[in-house]
Amino acid sequence: MDDNKMVAGKVKKPGKRGRKPAKIDLKAKLERSRQSARECRARKKLRYQYLEELVSSKERAICALREELEMYKQWCSAMDQGKIPSEIKALLTGEDHKIPAGGSSTKSSKSSKTAVSSSSQG
Repeated sequence: MDDNKMVAGKVKKPGKRGRKPAKIDLKAKLERSRQSARECRARKKLRYQYLEELVSSKERAICALREELEMYKQWCSAMDQGKIPSEIKALLTGEDHKIPAGGSSTKSSKSSKTAVSSSSQG
C-alpha cells in the first residue's frame, strides 16, 4: 500500500505538521538565551532584596510589640500587687504623659491627645 493518504479528496504526505522551523543563527540564539538568563537573575535579585526588607521590617515590628507586651505585663503585675502605675494614672486623668520605652498603643495615645485637646479648647 502507498504511504500517501486520501483525505477529503486531497493527497496528504506523512511527516511533521505545522511550520517548518526557520534556520536560526546559532550565535543569535545563544545570545538571546544569555540575555534572558541575565534578566532572570536580575529579577531574582530584586525579589530577594524585597523579601529581605520585608522580613527585617516584620522583625522590627515584632520586637516593638514584644517590648509593649512586656510593659503591659509589668503594669498588670503592679496592679495585682495593688499599685497603679503612673502611666495608667496619667491615661486615666488625661495628662499628657509620655509612656517609657516600648511606646504606647494607638488607642491610649489617641485618648490622651483628645483629652488634652478638649481641655485646651474649653
